[in-house]
Amino acid sequence: MPAKTIHDFLKLEAASGIILMFAALTAIIAANSPLSIYYDLLLDVPVKVAIGSFEIAKPLLLWINDGLMAMFFFLVGLELKREFLEGDLSEPGQIALPAIGAIGGMLIPALCYVALNYDDPAAISGWAIPTATDIAFALGILALIGSKVPLQLKIFLTSLAIFDDLGAIIVIAIFYTEQLSITSLIVGATMLAILWALNRRHVTDTAPYIFFGVVLWIAVLKSGVHATLAGVLLALFIPIKGKAGEPSPLKSLEHNLHSMVAFIILPIFAFANAGVSLSGLGVDDVVSPVPLGIILGLFIGKQIGVFGFCFIAIKLGFAKLPAQINWKLLYGAALLCGVGFTMSLFIGSLAFEQTGENLIFQDRIGIIIGSVISGLLGYFVIKHGVKHLPDQH
Repeated sequence: MPAKTIHDFLKLEAASGIILMFAALTAIIAANSPLSIYYDLLLDVPVKVAIGSFEIAKPLLLWINDGLMAMFFFLVGLELKREFLEGDLSEPGQIALPAIGAIGGMLIPALCYVALNYDDPAAISGWAIPTATDIAFALGILALIGSKVPLQLKIFLTSLAIFDDLGAIIVIAIFYTEQLSITSLIVGATMLAILWALNRRHVTDTAPYIFFGVVLWIAVLKSGVHATLAGVLLALFIPIKGKAGEPSPLKSLEHNLHSMVAFIILPIFAFANAGVSLSGLGVDDVVSPVPLGIILGLFIGKQIGVFGFCFIAIKLGFAKLPAQINWKLLYGAALLCGVGFTMSLFIGSLAFEQTGENLIFQDRIGIIIGSVISGLLGYFVIKHGVKHLPDQH
């Protein structure tokens, strides 16, 4: 990936992270002020789309979580495909360390959560909540440190987050699928066959892909499999190579979607999901198994999993410490991986939407506290670690 492209991408993600912080803070203020009634009413507004007898009726919150986030996962899918075919992750020597770190960063946080919630059938479904990393937030924190942060550290963190997103996609597909509708699955499979045929016939116009992709999203939404996975599946069929003299369809879509997702979709999601009322919140609410499991998973599990697995891999010769990254900076990056915010909130909504509002409240408390502690400590560790490094331009 050209250096300018990397810089542009990281700059965009960092700015998005700062806006995400503002959106989340605004939601928390709204939920803890006289505006709370209007905040709740807004999210509960019923929205219905109907064509004849066919209709999709959901409150606004679920349109955001099922619809707008499908576009986010579509972009994630495009990024994954490009990175594995042409980007940094196409070279085996460059994927080992972030891939190993991502595995540790999912396994250990999940174990931390399970250790506290294994005996609660409702709570245990949230085991994947602390496994997620919010790359936009993490890069936003790095942007606050300034130009001394090595580019290699940002690339490592971004690459690890890509593997983390891939893991989240697999987890959602396997563990957060409801009762299946065979008819809808058949329609979805038919759409996948059509998308495959378009790709095999080297169709580079994106319009038919988007049309059949929307039908795929509706089918997946009605099937019991989470609708956001339709975005990832659609991305896999978008051609990366255009016809002679034409730009890449995949890269064009990725470029056009990036700003909308970073500056509109993710902030809307954060605003809709971060609003938690702190009224009457006590110590008992924080140290109960669900929020404590998430806090320990994000803050303790992430740093042990990411840093520990990377340390072992480097010492055993399976991977190398990137240039301009020392152990302190690697540890700081592992701490930032504990900022789970957007993806953790999303997985939490999948895990607990059927089990009662109390667990959703608890998971949000845990996510906010765990992410804030991880972000603050990661900020100070990296800020101290770059003091004696030359400026990065």
